[in-house]
Amino acid sequence: MAWIDISTPLQSGMVVWPGDDAVRVEQTMFLERGDPFNLTRLAMTVHTGTHIDAPCHFLRNGKAMDTMPLDVMIGPARVVDIEDPVAVRPAELPADLRRGERVLFRTINSTRHQAAPRFVEEFVFVSKEAAAALSEVGVALVGIDYLSVGGFSQDQVETHEILLGAGIWVVEGLRLGHVSPGSYELVCVPLLIPGADGSPARALLRC
Repeated sequence: MAWIDISTPLQSGMVVWPGDDAVRVEQTMFLERGDPFNLTRLAMTVHTGTHIDAPCHFLRNGKAMDTMPLDVMIGPARVVDIEDPVAVRPAELPADLRRGERVLFRTINSTRHQAAPRFVEEFVFVSKEAAAALSEVGVALVGIDYLSVGGFSQDQVETHEILLGAGIWVVEGLRLGHVSPGSYELVCVPLLIPGADGSPARALLRC
């Protein structure tokens, strides 16, 4: 089966977290203008679009992006449908979750909020209780289909601290509206940015 791209396209004017710099993608040199080559400039924060949070994003002594073991980001993954319109809660977590598993949550964010032209504060997030349950199981990776695994006005810091503190890597900004729940192979590779608290990533799934 072909790979399914679940990344958010990077483009000027895309939705970013409030307070983040606006994304700028602009071509600065043009072959048709007589320049020797085409050249594009990209400006954004590392937590733009589909991206990975490093532990040091929320933890004072947490690890940076360049310490991330790539085998966490490559391998079997499970897409889980969440019906709760507010948050991922323990009641909807699969009962058979295993240590080391990669879990991607598909919520109404994928069909309702990602297409919104402006940032949506009421996106579905992972509750701190669900984060604690995932931590207790010992999953390796948690992904969500909006810009933060924690809520905008609730459980933002707590959820990040629980997951990242347990050594669980976090992928945010996934596009899962065109993906069915089930088992896949995941490849999600970040840019190598030494010392960074996060990094943009390209995320792909294959059955």
